[in-house]
Amino acid sequence: MKAGVLFGGEKAIVMLTSYGSLTDPSLVRKLAVKGIHTYIAFGVEMEEVKKKYGRHFDVILKDPQQSDDLRILDYNGHRAFRDFAPTRIGPSVYYEP
Repeated sequence: MKAGVLFGGEKAIVMLTSYGSLTDPSLVRKLAVKGIHTYIAFGVEMEEVKKKYGRHFDVILKDPQQSDDLRILDYNGHRAFRDFAPTRIGPSVYYEP
């Protein structure tokens, strides 16, 4: 699993995914279903995400209602931006259809 923070339009999410890339075509399709078509994404260390989300991280990781290809940890854009500001995380990936 990989962790990522995605900024797209009106949304910012923190997610876990089993896809090899944050621009994998299958992931792009899943995000489009959620209304995210163009985005900037940043990979984040799993340990950092686990530390910030604690028990909620474990609950989401084990949630049978979500699949490994895309698990959303946080839909709160304000919190995502505060906790994982682009200036404090790795290189970005851009996707535009």
